[in-house]
Amino acid sequence: MSSSKPRARPADVRLREQLRQSAERLSQRVGELRFADPITHVYNPLEYAWELHVRYIDQVFASADVLLLGMNPGPWGMAQTGVPFGEVDAVRNWMGIDGEIAEVDGQHPKRPLEGFGCQRSEVSGRRLWGLMGERFPEPSDFFRKQFVLNYCPLVFMESSGRNRTPDKLPPDERAALQQHCDQHLREVIDCLPWQHLVGVGAFAETCLRRVTDADSAATISRILHPSPASPAANRDWSGTVTKQLQTASVW
Repeated sequence: MSSSKPRARPADVRLREQLRQSAERLSQRVGELRFADPITHVYNPLEYAWELHVRYIDQVFASADVLLLGMNPGPWGMAQTGVPFGEVDAVRNWMGIDGEIAEVDGQHPKRPLEGFGCQRSEVSGRRLWGLMGERFPEPSDFFRKQFVLNYCPLVFMESSGRNRTPDKLPPDERAALQQHCDQHLREVIDCLPWQHLVGVGAFAETCLRRVTDADSAATISRILHPSPASPAANRDWSGTVTKQLQTASVW
């Protein structure tokens, strides 16, 4: 973990405030949505882990030109820490972010919200942030050029505790959610002259292509999603993604 954080410039402060305001609007809008069976529980870490999410946003610099987009929080990652792909160890020991989350009523018994006390490891987050930590031992070196965002901030669970991703929602629910998430993604893209927009998986790449203007100078590409549910991701994910980012001229 870095021993000191670089001083923020006025441009950095403006960017972070824009991102905070945009995330707050997104949280409010999706918080008003309702989801029917088989969804029984919905977590919104932008509400109960807001202060942690703000500390994450405050890592980024206005010099960033690579945006990596994920789908939505995992139950042992962002759901616990408020950070995209936020595996506890990476968030605490590499980013230097720690703290408490607010109490949440009506939690799913199989998906408890324990914050940084969570003993489960988010494999996707361990892989993604592990690779970034290896390449950028100082997190500020990563955040000077890159930022990771989730398309949707909500965690959807069925009665069994099974995770349901946004693309598996019924068409009407998916359309309502997409309206707000697309708007937020457009706002983030408009914040900076990004050179590279990288989808972490096919779903995220599709979202980027849908909301990005045709005359945008940004290059859109995709890397392999780090989910252990993907057989390809279980075969040297780090090496595969490094090659993909090099091929896309991101690294």
